[in-house]
Amino acid sequence: MLNRTITPEFRQVNDINFLEPQKQYLENGIPVFTINAGKQDLVRIELIFENVNWIEDKPLQAIAVNHLINNGTTTLTAKEIAEKVDYYGAFLQTEYGADQSSVKVYTLNKHLSAVLPILRSILIESIFPEQELAIFAQNQKQSLQVNLQKNDFLARKHFAHVLFGNTTYGSDIQLSDYDDIKRQDLLDYFHAAYKPENCTIFVAGKFGRSEFDLLNVTFGKDWKNQLSSKLNKFKFDGKGAGEVFLEKPDAVQSAIRMGRLAINRTHPDFAGLQVLNCLLGGYFGSRLMANIREDKGYTYGIGSAVVSLRDAGYFFIATEVGADVCAAALTEIEKEITLLKTAEVESPELDLVRNYMLGSMLGSLENAFSHVDKFKNVYFSNLDYQYYEDYIKIVKTITPDEIQELASRYLDFDNFTRVIVGKK
Repeated sequence: MLNRTITPEFRQVNDINFLEPQKQYLENGIPVFTINAGKQDLVRIELIFENVNWIEDKPLQAIAVNHLINNGTTTLTAKEIAEKVDYYGAFLQTEYGADQSSVKVYTLNKHLSAVLPILRSILIESIFPEQELAIFAQNQKQSLQVNLQKNDFLARKHFAHVLFGNTTYGSDIQLSDYDDIKRQDLLDYFHAAYKPENCTIFVAGKFGRSEFDLLNVTFGKDWKNQLSSKLNKFKFDGKGAGEVFLEKPDAVQSAIRMGRLAINRTHPDFAGLQVLNCLLGGYFGSRLMANIREDKGYTYGIGSAVVSLRDAGYFFIATEVGADVCAAALTEIEKEITLLKTAEVESPELDLVRNYMLGSMLGSLENAFSHVDKFKNVYFSNLDYQYYEDYIKIVKTITPDEIQELASRYLDFDNFTRVIVGKK
């Protein structure tokens, strides 16, 4: 019998197999990447559009279009769209990101011929009714008013703005921006961004020749959105702004967010920086959690992350601590960063992080949908699957000396942008 008093041995993940998609084109040139896998008669179709035509004084243009795109077309009202999608047991989802926006649908294969025309109407015939726009603006203003009372939201908002300024990555959205949204602006953006030349389709699930033919008939021709567009492109100097303190005298907790511009996944140091981040604050067993939550009891949770964007990357640490221990928490964060630069990581701790990172990657590849998501990461970074092979190799082989070198290169606490909301 299994002896449950004995801790199982760690076993490093050896092989991680990625499903590579098949690449095809619709008649109008839209690339389609398909992972035809899975046992259920279910398919996910996602159309992704690059964000374009950034206008600094219209920061909500792309966001509002993506949010309202399924709220009325020339042939369907918002209610009819929702009822039809629900009738066929499908699920429609829109997502806005700083670099791309997407519209995706999950549906049973047997209903694909009925669901795709609804999706086509949304992507080609949306009209953004004034009534729906007014409701959107009112709801978003109410949500923003509530969020502006939250210390963690304010810290995140100001941190992004300090790092990235008035760009899609850091625009400082105000309540008045919702009053300035005009229907014509949404139509202009819709016709410039949601067009074949700016579209990539990713498909996962049961998707054979007949399903591809249906997709081609639906989206492969007669797409009239043709306004000119320019891909968003940004450059950042990485100087930061020292410390930003927003005092809230009655605060019980202070929100802390700190970090700096760093690198994205196209940089050869990115995988090693991910290992360093994991050690510091990237999982529940990290040093920041062990010190500031478990040992000191200053917070319920603290973490760090490295984020990859198309035109930038950044590293950050985020937490909320008791207002009376805010200064002490900052001291402990600096102490943990200094230790990573001055003392070698011991093998048991590094092995645990290796196993965690490789196990997390393996666990994230549970179905065809997640395999497509992994492919999207490299595709939009102009990389291929060699990136994952190199990533796995670095996680397995990175040395304590290399981690120290990366910590010295990227974790300069004195040059961090530090945003504190509450009491200091």
